Amino acid sequence: MKQMDQIEQMEQMDQIEQMDQIEQMDQTGQKQTGQKQTGQKQAGQTGQIKQIYKKQASGPKRMAWMYRVYIAVFLLICLVPSAGLFFAGEEQSSENREKAQFPVLSDENGINVHYLSRAGEWFEDHFALRNAWVSGYALLTGKGFGVSSQENVIVGTDGWLYYKDSLKDFQGSELMTRRQIFNVAHSMSMIQAFAKEHGVKFAFAIAPNKNSLYGENMPYYYQGYRTGKKNLDHLKAELETEGVHYVDLYGMLREEGQALHHLDQLYHKRDSHWNNEGAALAAGVVLSSLGQAHASYADREYEVRRDFAGDLDKMLYPSAVSLEEEIYYEPMPQFSYIGEVGSNFDPKISTSADGEGSLVMYRDSFGNALLPYMAEAFESAYFSRALPYYLPDLEEHKADALVIERAERFLPDMAGEVPYMEAPSVKAEELEEARAVGMTDLETAVQGDFVRITGKIPMESLKDHSRIYINVNTKDCYEAFPVSYKDGQEGFSMLLSKECLNETDNVYELYLSE
Repeated sequence: MKQMDQIEQMEQMDQIEQMDQIEQMDQTGQKQTGQKQTGQKQAGQTGQIKQIYKKQASGPKRMAWMYRVYIAVFLLICLVPSAGLFFAGEEQSSENREKAQFPVLSDENGINVHYLSRAGEWFEDHFALRNAWVSGYALLTGKGFGVSSQENVIVGTDGWLYYKDSLKDFQGSELMTRRQIFNVAHSMSMIQAFAKEHGVKFAFAIAPNKNSLYGENMPYYYQGYRTGKKNLDHLKAELETEGVHYVDLYGMLREEGQALHHLDQLYHKRDSHWNNEGAALAAGVVLSSLGQAHASYADREYEVRRDFAGDLDKMLYPSAVSLEEEIYYEPMPQFSYIGEVGSNFDPKISTSADGEGSLVMYRDSFGNALLPYMAEAFESAYFSRALPYYLPDLEEHKADALVIERAERFLPDMAGEVPYMEAPSVKAEELEEARAVGMTDLETAVQGDFVRITGKIPMESLKDHSRIYINVNTKDCYEAFPVSYKDGQEGFSMLLSKECLNETDNVYELYLSE
């Protein structure tokens, strides 16, 4: 800034010197000619020249002033996110993920060499007016160019938003292998057998992705890559083969969607889940499949309110959410929470109602809206979002029914998940038609009164529908849960009571069915 002032002063001095020289030339000319009239004309010209030079001198000065204002405004804008922390306080990111924590400079391990980078990550999640900045940029890209500024959200047409995790299912890309499909179906079959053994009815339901039912509003550049193949279709066929009691919510919702009499659709446009009408229909189908008496909401009175804020909308436009319509039945489902409950998204919730029997339900976020309709139908109900599924819950809650609900986009994850459930024993005759196979990476770990036994199986030895048996100490045989690992390898996992094992030197033999 000082250099610019010096340059201005030098330019002004040069201009004054030039004007003085012109005045001297004018005076000399007047003396030489002695003509008064000519001198007056030259003096007039000199005045005009001075005015011109004065205007020229004021131009750089005005530009310099504008530069100063521009720089000051720019610096002020840059300081708002950080300086604003002292006045407005930190602002939480609205994204559906764990937020960065403020780092410590040192701990018992010494100086934190990642302090600056971690501090930067914290600042990105908490700077002042964060949601306003994020919303403004998202509105510019979303409304102006039809693209999403949030990596987890897809901006569709006609105001529709979609969860990015559902894209692979929508296009039919990166499909599960036949072995992974078998793993999910057979694991559900083993859980169903466990429930039946304890006198508990079982049902498995998959909540369809929104774009599986309403995919016409997905962006055009995703439409052309659809293969027409779906994990859901392949798994449905395998579940039927395994004899699993499967509730086809996709087929039901697709049919009901053609004859709506409430809202225009069963899923929210700006949320990744179904609305209350979709949830009521889904719950009714699940309860009917269990033979459980329940209230019908098909012809119940309802009120429509525009007060619902979608999860995708809040992720994309945290400070500019567009509320959409939601159905509220009159009366709403009648039940009571047991204990303090923050919301239906709490990991574990117990309820009571005037229904009959007891329910244990393992669910994900789709179960938030399902919960009231399921709870109303049972005298007591227990809802858990915990993984792995903890099957001792059946005895603890004296369950009469077990329901497992899972979103379509999580099916690949299920191929690598095993429940906390004691391995079922099998008769020795089962091994007569099986073949012994070597295993790798055998590991054991104590879990309460049980021991978790895991291992991997050579891929060349495994067939698509091979069941896995483990002979323990050459006397007892059990069936293990199949596991698909993220690195592409296949293996098993089994939970045994400590009473079934020696304190040391246990021998495990692996057998595969044909």
